[in-house]
Amino acid sequence: MGKDYYKALGIQSGANEDEIKKAYRKMALKYHPDKNKDPNAEDKFKEIAEAYDVLSDPKKRAVYDQYGEEGLKTGGGSTGNTGSTFHYTFHGDPHATFASFFGGSNPFDIFFTSGRSRVFNGLDHDDMDVDEDSDDPFSAFGRFGFNGLSGVHRRHPEPIHMRRKVQDPPVVHELKVSLEEIYHGATKRMKITRRRLNPDGRSVRAEDKILNIVIKRGWKEGTKITFPKEGDATPDNIPADIVFVLKDKPHAHFRRDGTNIIYAAMISLKEALCGCTVNIPTVDGRVIPLPCNDIIKPGTVKRLRGEGLPFPKVPTQRGDLIVEFKVRFPDRIAPQTRQILKQHLPCS
Repeated sequence: MGKDYYKALGIQSGANEDEIKKAYRKMALKYHPDKNKDPNAEDKFKEIAEAYDVLSDPKKRAVYDQYGEEGLKTGGGSTGNTGSTFHYTFHGDPHATFASFFGGSNPFDIFFTSGRSRVFNGLDHDDMDVDEDSDDPFSAFGRFGFNGLSGVHRRHPEPIHMRRKVQDPPVVHELKVSLEEIYHGATKRMKITRRRLNPDGRSVRAEDKILNIVIKRGWKEGTKITFPKEGDATPDNIPADIVFVLKDKPHAHFRRDGTNIIYAAMISLKEALCGCTVNIPTVDGRVIPLPCNDIIKPGTVKRLRGEGLPFPKVPTQRGDLIVEFKVRFPDRIAPQTRQILKQHLPCS
């Protein structure tokens, strides 16, 4: 059975946006690992963050309400008239969700020094508890307020509206490209759906956007293409960067080695001994005849200069096409042929 996000936050399925926020605020403070030393607190803290991530997003919540956790994560719902399927994966960092919700400030800072020690001016923060039954988890701190604690004051109180926003972690996607796309250059179009702030600065809406990913000639595998701040927006965060990382697709004929490409040429034993001309395909669709007049041994390599991939920084220059020869031996030969070979082939 899938996760019950409503149960994780301790709310009913009909809860409104304010109730969801209030529930997350209460539960996150109670189970934050800096406050709660229970061995299961970290797992509970992550579960709460995932529940809030889903239920605070109208689109994710609608899919979850209809299809449950499994449908949400495996594509049980359609994103609209486009017919595309919605897939959800939690980003996995509950601390980022916490920092985003509280505007980048740790509510427990008054109990910590900058080195995150457990005692502040003689007071162990385990002595303070968040009231589970209170509507306001901060009510336990009400008798001294956030500006002072038994006569000890924060040096620089930070107004809530001045808290610095924290950017969400990057959202990374693998982008597979063919050698032909690397050779010629290409533009790929990727559709993303993200949350955007409405003009009121508080509510959010789902919005689709097409990202045009320009792949330049010769780019190497692992090249990162970043679209700054194209992730989900909330009143309390800086949207994450969307990052695409290039990954080479397997090719039917070649394998890549930087700007060089390698082609495995299979020839017969007769061709290896007597000579031949091998037709070598290129990445741009041409065929180059390669005469082989010398004896070709298994593993022999020949190089066609300038027939590889473009250099990323100097696209007018190209790497090489490396031909690796593999010799195909016969499974059997006739007795009379064997005798002829014995007579004519050298012993060493």
